[in-house]
Amino acid sequence: MPRIRRRSGRTGWRGTVVAGVAACALVLAGCGGNGNKSSGGSTETTGVTITVALASDPPPKAALDAFTKQTGITVKWVNIDWDSLQTKISAAATAKTYFADATDVDWSRVGQLGKLGWFYPMESYLDTKSLAADVPQLASFTSGGHVVGIPYDASFMVTTVNTQIFEKAGADPAPQTIDAYTAALKKIKASGVAKYPLNIPFAAAEGLSTYWYETTGAFGGTVLDKDGKPQFTTPDSAGFKAAQWMVDALKTGLVPPGNINVADSQGQQTLMAKGQVASTFSDYSGTVGTLYNVPDSSSVTGKVKYIKTPGVTGPAANLSNPDGIGIPKEAKYPQAAAKFIEWFTDAKQQADFAGVNGPAKAFQGYPIPSHLSAVQQMTAKGNLVGGDVLVPMLQGSKPVFEGGAPSWYPKFSNAVYTNLHAAATGSMTVEAAMKAIGDTADQLGSGS
Repeated sequence: MPRIRRRSGRTGWRGTVVAGVAACALVLAGCGGNGNKSSGGSTETTGVTITVALASDPPPKAALDAFTKQTGITVKWVNIDWDSLQTKISAAATAKTYFADATDVDWSRVGQLGKLGWFYPMESYLDTKSLAADVPQLASFTSGGHVVGIPYDASFMVTTVNTQIFEKAGADPAPQTIDAYTAALKKIKASGVAKYPLNIPFAAAEGLSTYWYETTGAFGGTVLDKDGKPQFTTPDSAGFKAAQWMVDALKTGLVPPGNINVADSQGQQTLMAKGQVASTFSDYSGTVGTLYNVPDSSSVTGKVKYIKTPGVTGPAANLSNPDGIGIPKEAKYPQAAAKFIEWFTDAKQQADFAGVNGPAKAFQGYPIPSHLSAVQQMTAKGNLVGGDVLVPMLQGSKPVFEGGAPSWYPKFSNAVYTNLHAAATGSMTVEAAMKAIGDTADQLGSGS
């Protein structure tokens, strides 16, 4: 099965945030303290071997060989599952030991990594200002005025619909507003075409958090302001309305009752890909081409489409959750690592990785390129399923948090999915859940 993007139980490009490890790392590093110091590294950039550790198989050997021939830098690629990778990054940084020359910088850890000073600022090595226009999600990797990592793929939350189910029920397959979308789902349920038309992953996992973030954006608001203050605790707030809408969808039978224990990847694979539901409001960009249109893993090939995410009065912006790569402070060869990152994230190289220039150059399982120009190339050549819809979504995508992911994000996300899950089970009200999440944000933001 091809890799698909998911925020829980990931074995492909990414995985769930390990709150305990991250919290431990904060304590060990003294919330910054010596984390800004480094052992230094060699300035050599030729005749050296660098270690690149990411949660994926390596790019094509021919591509890496070409990089070595061009630069004199040999790459030792290490594939580590996302959860274990975060553990190793934290352990190496706190112990001030070498782990890798280049490794993962997840969007959700940018604030934490920036505060701890575990990674070199990438603007010291690359012209990050010139990248901004062609890499819309670069903003998600900036913390304290420094670029912690460079996004090497583009992931953002999208809405997917099974157009066959919508049309069979006589429902609008491209609703523009939340109200129209909800009405369409109710019409599908009433028609009997799909007993439970909506997929929401209510398992207490990261995927539930990101689903709520995207839904909050669709309702016209933000989760945290630029100072990390909660914006969702009152009934008239977008976050509160989003949580109420999600819980009500489960209680009124729009969502399968079994989804209370379904994670995002499970919902994609066993519900959306099998035609058991008609829509996922917060899905991941790329899933149509990498999962729903793959006959070996799907029974709905050609039926699932991306639509503009419905908002309050019209389509809403899509929120980003991309992968990045950066240079740990304990790297042996930071300048050589920077040359690799420059090559690895280059627009032309990403076009090769995405299969624009033939299957021999493709990076198996590679998601959408982070460069807008590379995505446009894919779309022009017909190599990106739904590219005509995805390109403007990528162009207008926004970070989940206005001020970047806070350093205490892992604990915050844990509070989000734990309390939303509890509200879905009925063990607490939505009001109580929002208050608990808000209180957690206030406590974490104050340092208590």
